[in-house]
Amino acid sequence: MYNYLDFEKPVQDLEGQILELRRLAETNADVNVADEIKRLEKRVSDTLRDLYKALTPWQKAQVARHSDRPHCLDYVNGLFTDFTPLAGDRLYGEDEAIIGGFARFRGEAVAVIGQEKGSDTKSRLRHNFGMARPEGYRKAVRIMELADRYGLPVVTLVDTAGAYPGIGAEERGQAEAIARSTSVSLGLKVPTVSVVIGEGGSGGAIAIATANRVYMLEHAIYSVISPEGAASILWRDPTRAKDAATGMKITAQDLLDMKVIDGIIAEPVGGAQRGPEAVVAATGEQIARAFAELAASNLDYREQRREKFLAIGRSL
Repeated sequence: MYNYLDFEKPVQDLEGQILELRRLAETNADVNVADEIKRLEKRVSDTLRDLYKALTPWQKAQVARHSDRPHCLDYVNGLFTDFTPLAGDRLYGEDEAIIGGFARFRGEAVAVIGQEKGSDTKSRLRHNFGMARPEGYRKAVRIMELADRYGLPVVTLVDTAGAYPGIGAEERGQAEAIARSTSVSLGLKVPTVSVVIGEGGSGGAIAIATANRVYMLEHAIYSVISPEGAASILWRDPTRAKDAATGMKITAQDLLDMKVIDGIIAEPVGGAQRGPEAVVAATGEQIARAFAELAASNLDYREQRREKFLAIGRSL
């Protein structure tokens, strides 16, 4: 059953009526409800369009975190072939919050790194809700350095509330691991493309998102801290997350205006969760275009990346 967000209550009511009519038709063949179902489906479509056309930043945060959105592994399975995952950082252990390895993208060999939140209770626990520990970022570094050595483009898929803040992670050098991953990302000699597919939280996201091209899905969010965390710091009241989200400029539209990202990938009406195949395909098209543009530019990828990130904030 579809998981409705609180602001989707009008849609939930309408789709509930459609479900009841279909059940009635199944139990009573003499009842013709086709016209009424068609009318209600039109209302659902119009209501969804109106709702998603005017989402607030906090509502976009809710959509970005929706449990039914396609996750990293959905994109890996939908866009890449011959995916060969690598495990472990060769220093401490394996961290399944970060998925990484080598694959083919439209016939070309690439490195793929992404944060996987999981889709049910078991997988969410296994992947630690997408919150990586130091070994996850060191695994990402290992994959990026291998890609650089063999001249393979890098694709990263960002979807995390932030790096895991546990005591063990801090003891094993969480801050250093994030800084190292960010530094290696910036210094790669190969082209890199990053897509924020859901939630891009703090250093946990930027560690793999310092790319030549950075894109966001239409209803994704990207911020230095979660709205709840910002509300806790600013007002000592996490329930004011809605106010924090509004002031933090976390939406794709705000970040494109500020030139923090390079483009927005459109989502189906109702969000990626209502059309996962379509949004995965659109993401693949954008990645392909980005690599084609980078290849045609004849730029030094490290220098282009350097100028891109140094320019952020200059014109504000």
